[in-house]
Amino acid sequence: MIKRDFLKLLAAASLGFTALSGAAFAQMADSITEPVTISFYNYNLATASAGADATRELIAKFEAENPNIKVETVGVPSNEIVTRLQADMAAGQQPDVAQLVFRDLIYIASDLGANALEDMAGPEGYAELTDGMIPRGLDLGKVDGKTYGLAYTFSTPILYYNADLFRAAGLDPDNPPKTWAEVKTAAEAIVEKTDAEGFFPGAYGPSDGTFVYQAILMSNGGKVRDGNTLTFANEEGIEAVQMLRDMVDSGAHAKLDPSNPQEAMASGQLGMYLYTSALQNSLSTSAEGNWELRVAAMPSFGGKPTAPTNSGSALFTFSKDPVKQRASYELMKFLTSKYGYTIITSKIGYLPLRLDIVDDPEYLGEWTASHPLIRPNLEQLSRLTANVAFPGPNYRQAESMMKEAVVEAVLGSGDVTEVLTAAQQNAQSLMP
Repeated sequence: MIKRDFLKLLAAASLGFTALSGAAFAQMADSITEPVTISFYNYNLATASAGADATRELIAKFEAENPNIKVETVGVPSNEIVTRLQADMAAGQQPDVAQLVFRDLIYIASDLGANALEDMAGPEGYAELTDGMIPRGLDLGKVDGKTYGLAYTFSTPILYYNADLFRAAGLDPDNPPKTWAEVKTAAEAIVEKTDAEGFFPGAYGPSDGTFVYQAILMSNGGKVRDGNTLTFANEEGIEAVQMLRDMVDSGAHAKLDPSNPQEAMASGQLGMYLYTSALQNSLSTSAEGNWELRVAAMPSFGGKPTAPTNSGSALFTFSKDPVKQRASYELMKFLTSKYGYTIITSKIGYLPLRLDIVDDPEYLGEWTASHPLIRPNLEQLSRLTANVAFPGPNYRQAESMMKEAVVEAVLGSGDVTEVLTAAQQNAQSLMP
């Protein structure tokens, strides 16, 4: 609590006033007439990947089109970036824009002093910023009715599968599993008739958050919390995890290293892998000339509709100076523009949150025609569901306890109900 209160006082001091209400908030400047420099904390830039190259390309074009704005980038891994922001704020370095994941949404809005975009930009500026973006994506960045995180890089869980292994196991690659029961049957066939593993979900790794697990849980009608009351050990939650445990017991669910299961998929030694669609480009590269990669929508529990969660990030602005706010606004608007999403989708692999560019020849049309594997993922955007953030100063510890319990319940030897119930009771003590 001491650390939390200190950060609140620090944010208030940097603002120069004591209230964070919309009435007290000064809107951004109308224009930029003199050179200004803003900082951009970005986790794509912390990787040696296409994501870093594409981000640098976007920033270079933005600076060329906005010669009065200089963007100083700070590349930080996604699981360290909030801690870096805290440290820089404590040292008196006010960040301007940051790419942050949704699991931190409530904390960012309530404790780190992020700006509500409606207050900063005003009604017309906010409308101009968000016009044409999918409403379901925008809703995920809201806290108490105001947008703190602008939807940026999104992906959903998608079922990757190896068509060659399907054929070798006597399965039809043109008819991939649609339900979890069909996944189990197909995985068992792959294990029995090939030297490969059957199925694995990317739901247990240290840096994955809980988005795949939450998608599975919510597709069975469950949810991780109801307000400040944890509910992941309710009947629907136990059923969802028990389904995975049953697959482990039958041999359908592989026992891979949770920290890097995609290696097995990339090498052609795994039949099916449920994970972020952002992995599609790298898996396509690994599969080319070696095995045939295909994708399908995430499986359902019988006739229940699936609830694909968003994995990815939003853009937050912390600028308190009206001119820097304007510069931050212009950067955010550019990164989420039609051009921005053309680069983000074609060169990084995230979903375009402006669906009108998908088949537009000026933007993604040609790329989409030559990359049909994106279609199942685009369809899932119509059912996009929040990767639910936990409230309170201990939100990460509570989330971690939940995830560790899921790993134990699925891959361990304990009773699923007992493991989840005990974890829910313990984690509840950390909730506000």
